[in-house]
Amino acid sequence: MHSHNFDITIKNISKIEGHTDLDVEVRNGKVVSSKLRIDENKRFFTQAAVGKPALGVHQIVSRICGTCSIAHLMCCINCVENAFGVEPSEQTVAMRDLLLYGLNIRDHAMHLYLFCLPDIFGKDSVLDFADNGYEHDLIHKAFDVKSAGNDLCVLTGGRAVHAPFPQVGGFMKIPKKEDAKKLVQTLKGIRAAAIEFVDIFHKCGWHLDTDTMYISLRNNRFSYLDGDVMTSDGLCISRSNIRHHLEKMVVPYSTAPGFEFQGRPYVVGALSRMNINKDTLHKDTLRDMSGYLKTFPSTNVFHNNLAQAIEIVHCIDSSIELLERMEFKEEPKKQIKPRKSQGIGVLEAPRGTLYYNLSIDADGKIENADLVIPTSQNQIKMDKDIGALVQDMLDREMPKEGIPLEIEKLIRAYDPCMSCATHFLKVRWR
Repeated sequence: MHSHNFDITIKNISKIEGHTDLDVEVRNGKVVSSKLRIDENKRFFTQAAVGKPALGVHQIVSRICGTCSIAHLMCCINCVENAFGVEPSEQTVAMRDLLLYGLNIRDHAMHLYLFCLPDIFGKDSVLDFADNGYEHDLIHKAFDVKSAGNDLCVLTGGRAVHAPFPQVGGFMKIPKKEDAKKLVQTLKGIRAAAIEFVDIFHKCGWHLDTDTMYISLRNNRFSYLDGDVMTSDGLCISRSNIRHHLEKMVVPYSTAPGFEFQGRPYVVGALSRMNINKDTLHKDTLRDMSGYLKTFPSTNVFHNNLAQAIEIVHCIDSSIELLERMEFKEEPKKQIKPRKSQGIGVLEAPRGTLYYNLSIDADGKIENADLVIPTSQNQIKMDKDIGALVQDMLDREMPKEGIPLEIEKLIRAYDPCMSCATHFLKVRWR
């Protein structure tokens, strides 16, 4: 059968942002083409930012994505502060850390526990899990972990989505001591569940090794905010120079651009962060995850899921320490004078390195915006890995009816802007 010619055509792969189709061509048993077609990724947010006040544009660009709106909001704020020479206080940096920890807890929990977990249990969705017993308890634990991430975002940002409190230079409001103390107990209460999920994803056994360059920020505390950009080859680049190393690629069958790093496809995301930064995880995470961390560095695409699961534990541990240590206090609002300038913002969003470059005129309004999104950076490598996965299955003579589910698992492992359904591929075989 696999020596024949056939096409795999997958329509309307649902995403949070736009729609995606997939076409794979097989000729004489060999994959000759794999094209992930992102249909509606261009939403003109860069143009919408032009002419808007730099001190408020973060609330506009946060609407790029509801799922990771906080990442866009914080990257934009970082960019504007860089342009205007604003130095945030120690308390502001700590609150931003907490906000991004909360984002990653809830975002990774949604992806792993609600969209990937059913595949491990051979289910269509979490709605098919048993009404009692182990599966039932797992779903409750999943929502408990995700809820704690939401609570952390609300505590520091005011809302879990499109947080209103963060501003250029600081926060509109600070957490109340009693609320912070209560959340510490919540985080301690869900830690064991987060570790249980790490074990589940460590044992699942999905595998696809590829030759890959990994890129992420590198710092000494596994922060999503700090550091310079590092590659898995050991090249370290200041965040101000990273854009010079990235080549924007026109993908003729997709409305989203792709990117290459010095002429090579590359990967950003949790797997990249774990490969490059695992030694800087929180000390409690390093202690309790030591057995799982032996997996890294890894070139197995599916280990992005395991890396995300470990990151949840790191975010819980780091948040507990910060909340117990911090004495939140009111701070004077920074007086910021807009000026003609250019700023660069870089941080680690849940799906990988997010880059902002904003040009600002003398009136403090945006003249030009250049945004590099994690999913776009992963797009070229995703295409290649889908083709490699299909070829591997053909070589092992897997029945073609089983191929779509394996493609789904791979796409979900990349977590491209959050899969919004557990089994979302409809296949037409020609």
